[in-house]
Amino acid sequence: MATISLRHIQKIYPQSAEDKKKNTHRTNNLKITDEGVVAVDDFNLEIADREFIVFVGPSGCGKSTTLRMVAGLEEITRGELYIDGKLMNDIEPKDRDIAMVFQNYALYPHMSVRQNLQFPLELRKVPKDEMDRRVNEAAEILSITEYLERKPKALSGGQRQRVAIGRAIVRDPKVLLMDEPLSNLDAKLRNQMRAEIIKLRQKINSTFIYVTHDQTEAMTLGDRIVIMKDGEIQQIGTPQEVFDEPKNLFVAGFIGMPQMNFYNGRLVKNKAGKYAVQVENAEIELSEEKQKNLEDRNTEPQEITVGVRPEHISLHEKEGAMIEGTVDVSEMMGSSVHLHINACGKDGIIIVPTLELKNKSYGIGSKVRFTFGDNVIHMFDTEGMNLEYK
Repeated sequence: MATISLRHIQKIYPQSAEDKKKNTHRTNNLKITDEGVVAVDDFNLEIADREFIVFVGPSGCGKSTTLRMVAGLEEITRGELYIDGKLMNDIEPKDRDIAMVFQNYALYPHMSVRQNLQFPLELRKVPKDEMDRRVNEAAEILSITEYLERKPKALSGGQRQRVAIGRAIVRDPKVLLMDEPLSNLDAKLRNQMRAEIIKLRQKINSTFIYVTHDQTEAMTLGDRIVIMKDGEIQQIGTPQEVFDEPKNLFVAGFIGMPQMNFYNGRLVKNKAGKYAVQVENAEIELSEEKQKNLEDRNTEPQEITVGVRPEHISLHEKEGAMIEGTVDVSEMMGSSVHLHINACGKDGIIIVPTLELKNKSYGIGSKVRFTFGDNVIHMFDTEGMNLEYK
């Protein structure tokens, strides 16, 4: 049983006098104060018992720093960390009932797999019978029983990562922290290990916090996702929520593969008094749901950035009030074709199911016309905020 509460967490790394002279406001998009570089700023999150939370964002966004503060490997500059209602700021890492899986496995090369798994239990002076039971149980859960007498050098990357996870779960920790554990594996092994982690969380009672820069891992593993940028939370939600209702341009562009297309446009009211979006020669009246969202916020007509996902764009043969573009690259992906299009002065992608092509091909330089439905448009103001969810 473990609930976790992070309240107004802040991490500041002090700067040297020389660094202070160079920059007094921002460095690598992180804020700088008189105290130093703000790596994590006002981080607030409530994590339920046995919940699987994923921190995701680009390199340097503060996700691993936040994880390390939960683990006790980094001091918290300000704010409060609670585990099961107990303040943990000044509690030693060994006393937090937390286990951590690192990116580089961190196995002892001179020990067998069994010895690696036993080591944290030996430190806690667990009786031999209990230690054997836990090791054998963890090995069975992770399908590494046949490798127990091997040394790490005789294992593949995926097998080593299983051992690293096994060494963490033998302790039966309240909280299991994972810091980009799959980043050293090839694509096929990553897919396999993602499935293993999904199975694992059903078999143990720990609360999970998982750090990754890979949005596919975030979307497939997390009950909720915490999207970070420049040390700050951009959005917290279920995978479906952050995909369907991105709060800002960053989240919209970061979540989704291929990423969302963006065009310069304008939000207007048409002759019928309805909200519509204009992009180049196209004017699309918005769906009733979007009409209500904008009306509830008394949204004024304005210049906007229009976001549409590649799979929500429709090609059209006929001339009319369409958006026109030129094909730069055509990628055959099997069930679909990804057309890299330059339109409205911006690059984007249109995904076309191969069944809809009807023997038509789109070579480099081909001209295309397209539009999109009234319910799939995302609208962002000049500050990058989604007009429907401000």
